[in-house]
Amino acid sequence: MQPSDLQIDDVIELLESEDDAAIADAFADAHPADIADTLEGLTPSARPNLWDHLPEESKGEVLAELNEGVFKDLATDIDKEQLIDSIKQLDVDDIADLVPDLPEEILGDVLFSIDAETRSGLGEVLSYPENSAGGLMNLDATVVRDNVSLDVVLRFLRLKSELPSQTDAVYLVDRENRLTGILPIDRLITSPVDDAAKDHALDNPVIFDCHDEGETIAKAFADYDLVSAPVIDDKNKLLGRITIDDVVDVIRDQAEHDFMAAAGLQNEADIFAPVFKTSRNRAIWLGVNLITALVGSWVIGQFEGSIQELVALAVLMPIVASMGGNAGTQTLTVVIRGMSTGTISPGNVGNVLKKEALVGVLNGVLWAFAIAIIATLWYQNLNLGLVIAAAMIANLFMAALAGVLIPWFLEKMHIDPALAGGVALTTVTDVVGYFAVLGLATLLLL
Repeated sequence: MQPSDLQIDDVIELLESEDDAAIADAFADAHPADIADTLEGLTPSARPNLWDHLPEESKGEVLAELNEGVFKDLATDIDKEQLIDSIKQLDVDDIADLVPDLPEEILGDVLFSIDAETRSGLGEVLSYPENSAGGLMNLDATVVRDNVSLDVVLRFLRLKSELPSQTDAVYLVDRENRLTGILPIDRLITSPVDDAAKDHALDNPVIFDCHDEGETIAKAFADYDLVSAPVIDDKNKLLGRITIDDVVDVIRDQAEHDFMAAAGLQNEADIFAPVFKTSRNRAIWLGVNLITALVGSWVIGQFEGSIQELVALAVLMPIVASMGGNAGTQTLTVVIRGMSTGTISPGNVGNVLKKEALVGVLNGVLWAFAIAIIATLWYQNLNLGLVIAAAMIANLFMAALAGVLIPWFLEKMHIDPALAGGVALTTVTDVVGYFAVLGLATLLLL
């Protein structure tokens, strides 16, 4: 039975049964990603028990598939020698991903245990930011000189015991290891063997600079259907290559980040993380929310007399604030997405602002008409209905402006718009909504 077919409850039952043979058999042929998912679903106390029953040849890949929080906890709970032996199974790029999360008392032993070539490559990868092309690359590129024939390339490849995974091209370099071309495998095996390798290189290859950011790389892989791509330095020297499996991890991490950020949270690395640690991480944004809520309450307090004279205002103004919040969130989401994909730039943000402002006014008029009818019939007061309608238009218009300007401003301040944008937007729509309703009512009804 594969772990992918097992529910967490089934795994817990197996562990509680203490049937070592059954546990080992259940995970004998499992994919490392499935095992990692299973480990993440267990409590920290149960993970070392399952780890001891996993196939030795899979343990390294399992570590590479774990999220940061679970890996950190597991690394401190399992035997140090087992951990080192498992890490040594991995490619340089996977080891580089794990090194920042290793306990300090183990890091030195890991670096000492790996061979000199791997250690040198690891140092090179770690010299670049984690989410850059240099930090994502592997050093296993298949390289040949650019002045040889296809026949020589084929004979060279036949001498290899195996090619690195996701090898879809051979990289051509000159004497100084400068990249001069990319030779796709399909062209290699379908072209006359006497032809020069460089004559069949791609005309407009996709090449990444070692400092290119992860989002740029992910977009290029998606746009051009890439399986792998070379990474060069500022002198055009070939450093390594990026493969699709690493790019998928970048895309997944970004999606998880955006999903968690919508609730004002950092990536929740471990669902079973200690209570105090989780509480501390969440408390920061709860505190920010409390401050913004107090600002909205302060605005309401300035019109306390108006609310006492016309209680209907207390009933209707949350509707205006809520509609503004929803409308602003729609704009905010579209803008943050556009900024991350590069479709919104300084050159066209003005057009985006005009378009969203018009959408805000149009939706404001539509739903202002609806709320005016509802309020008028509910309280038998036409003027109250008109006041609420005017406040609705004003708040949806302001929500549209805020939805565009807030993420743009936050990015200029080097603050993550996905994380802080929602809180800032809610503050704007609440304050404007309350102020519009109560201010107009005070001027026109009381």
